[in-house]
Amino acid sequence: MKVPLSWLREYVEIELTVEELAHRLTLAGLEVEEIIYVGLPFDQSHTGKGQTSGPHAARVSGLAWDPEKIVVGAILEVMPHPNADRLVLLRLDDGQGERIVLTGAPNLFSYKGQGALEKPLKAAYAREGAVLYDGHQPGWERMTLKKTKIRGVVSDSMVCSEKELGISEEHEGIIILDEEAPTGMPLVEYMGDAVLEIAITPNIARDANLLGVAREVAALTGKPLKYPDLEVDWQGPPIQGKAYIEIQNPKLNPRFVLGLIEGVEIRPSPYEVQRRLRLAGMRPINNVVDATNYAMLEIGEPLHAFDYDVLVQRAGGQPPTIITRTAYPGERLTTLDDVERQLENFTVLVCDTAGPLSIAGVMGGAESEVTGQTRNVLLEGAAWNFINVRRTLVSQGMSSEAAYRFSRGVHPALAEQGVKRCLELMRQWAGGVVYQGLVDNYPLPPEDPVITLTPADVHRWLGVNLTPDEIAALLRALEFEVSVESYMLRVGTPPTRLDIGRGITGKADLMEEIARIYGYDRLPETRLADALPPQLGNPALEGEESLRDLLVGQGLQEVITHRLTNVDKEKRLYPLPGQAEDQDYVRLFNPITSERNVLRRSLMASLLGVLENNARLRQRQAIFEIGPLFLPVEGEPLPREEQRVVIALTGPRQISGWQPADETPMDLFDLKGILQVVLDGLHITEMAYLPGEHPSLHPGKTARLLIGGIEAGLLGELHPLVQQNYDLNPYPVLVCDLALARLLDAIPERYAVAAVPSYPPALEDLALVVDEELPASRVEDVIRQAGGSLVTEIRLFDLYRGEQIGAGKKSLAYSLTYQAPDHTLGDEEVRSLRLKIIRRLEKELGARLR
Repeated sequence: MKVPLSWLREYVEIELTVEELAHRLTLAGLEVEEIIYVGLPFDQSHTGKGQTSGPHAARVSGLAWDPEKIVVGAILEVMPHPNADRLVLLRLDDGQGERIVLTGAPNLFSYKGQGALEKPLKAAYAREGAVLYDGHQPGWERMTLKKTKIRGVVSDSMVCSEKELGISEEHEGIIILDEEAPTGMPLVEYMGDAVLEIAITPNIARDANLLGVAREVAALTGKPLKYPDLEVDWQGPPIQGKAYIEIQNPKLNPRFVLGLIEGVEIRPSPYEVQRRLRLAGMRPINNVVDATNYAMLEIGEPLHAFDYDVLVQRAGGQPPTIITRTAYPGERLTTLDDVERQLENFTVLVCDTAGPLSIAGVMGGAESEVTGQTRNVLLEGAAWNFINVRRTLVSQGMSSEAAYRFSRGVHPALAEQGVKRCLELMRQWAGGVVYQGLVDNYPLPPEDPVITLTPADVHRWLGVNLTPDEIAALLRALEFEVSVESYMLRVGTPPTRLDIGRGITGKADLMEEIARIYGYDRLPETRLADALPPQLGNPALEGEESLRDLLVGQGLQEVITHRLTNVDKEKRLYPLPGQAEDQDYVRLFNPITSERNVLRRSLMASLLGVLENNARLRQRQAIFEIGPLFLPVEGEPLPREEQRVVIALTGPRQISGWQPADETPMDLFDLKGILQVVLDGLHITEMAYLPGEHPSLHPGKTARLLIGGIEAGLLGELHPLVQQNYDLNPYPVLVCDLALARLLDAIPERYAVAAVPSYPPALEDLALVVDEELPASRVEDVIRQAGGSLVTEIRLFDLYRGEQIGAGKKSLAYSLTYQAPDHTLGDEEVRSLRLKIIRRLEKELGARLR
């Protein structure tokens, strides 16, 4: 929000410098992001994009007006240029004498050739040597005014547009100041200004107006807050019978207020009003519309002006009835931006008996807007459900200054204040007669919370010792109603705020207010005084972190990918078109981009996308991700979230360097080896690998991982047809997709730890011929069962198939380690153990020694 300093001073006296004020506001939670100087002097060494000044770290930009070279001038006559139709010569008094000034400003052409003007036009006049912005260049390019000759006429000065002075981007015509501007006065003294650009975060939405910021300044500096005059010069008849209000759902529209003014004359607003609106970031339109925007920026209540005669015509010549309701199916409305909008059934509308007039809290309709022919104005002030306004903004893809405020919450009490203030501004700027009273329908007043707290609470929460009266003074500065009863304070919320909660939440909100006004920088550093809460473990988090550490320890790099994707990206996981057509997705109503319009169903697709994006940069990639996927549940509003662990490998086993490297491609056994180390590190022992199938994985090169007899996931090589869907290097791609919950459930709470053996092991190799279909894991199980605790390690080191061992057979070679914890195994013990193992293998598996 842009806050002009001159406007802010109307509500609070400010003795601080601009930089000091910005610093105090920032420390109080109203972060001043930029200070824009519009005429006032400042240290220009800090200007420029990204430059900062002082501890508040706000950017500083702008233009200082030289008081000797930029003054108020009085245009006495507009004369034709002797050699150019699109230029005129001005006879101008700059306070030191009359000058002839050349200009091409189109808003002066209507005065050309009229002779001496009955009332001089006041303008911003710049003498030779003045530094201004170039009005004919994009952006904010500075220039120094120099003497030149244009079409035979010497020009050494100029009258200025707003662009040239840094007020706004407007450069089509010069500034016509108000009549009372003193001729010859330095322009900086007349209207020099500075603008504070404040980041309005959701917790300070109440300050999205000048009065709200002034209230903060008053509380921080101890100065009194000066309210705008809310008195209205009621000169017309009573408003009763001129309009009616019907609210169909008070939860969506808790209050609606109408005021009426007749006989207005639509014309431009006074220049000072236009200047303030432009400095605040709004475009002046006409005196009536400007009054609604001015009151909104001043008080914080968005308003809307209807052409009353149009409403009467739509009502068949009868007084209009304003109805607030949700949209009917198929209803449409053309808004002020000339866009015809299809309305959702939850969208709240302001209607009359003939149909929609505006989208409540967002934007008015084109049919009933104020035009140059408007003479009678019906003014609306209301309160709307902020969540519903947000839904409407998302569904319509639109925004407005009104919606910016209503979507953050505007207290219903402001509706009456805003309408009164705006009616009086319209009367002053547009003439007319204001009807007496308001039509006010207020079916659902909010209950403003009352919170109790003590100095002990403040000391416990903030670490400062304040008396009850000191706490009360801090809160009263923000217009809280505070009563002190001994050491107990009862605090009532002011009727401008919707951000104060109840109970413990309300107490926390008050602590924030006390800390802000007392000063965050004044809060002492204190040690924790309360008893520490019981330290409870979080096994799921600890297990996930252990898993992450083990994967990183195996040389894998963690990645975090977008949870939002699109269906076409996930379809690439399937080798044939149409295989994923029956899958349902969680879809976004209003996606930021079509590339991210659904929630993902697969982490595998996300990791393959990472491999693809990095394929040009490196051949070897080893990555993993731990994250959720989202599966729609029929009849449920929210999807089921499953946490998965996905690993992806591709490329050579080692990267070549100055030493020899194993550049053979990684295969399924590399992936299995990594997985085995991870499972061992988690002390998961009951595991098995069985043949598996998955449409995205290579047939015959896919395995299922079972933990405790329950399937935990899949690992395998990517299907060749799927790999063709990605722009990858010509290496196999190995992937593993596991259910995180199954891994975490299998981690034992305790596990046995054995002492380092004191006695040497006995090592021997055993080569066995078994059936081709027999898994190696089954052979290892029998060896371990036969050898018991004396077999401490079993390692498969060779697999052979060939004619020598016969068809349908394979040879498995194992390295066995025998070791006893209490003595050295003798030759006879080793031979007996070996025979026991061989006999058990022959009996149960039909194995024979090779």
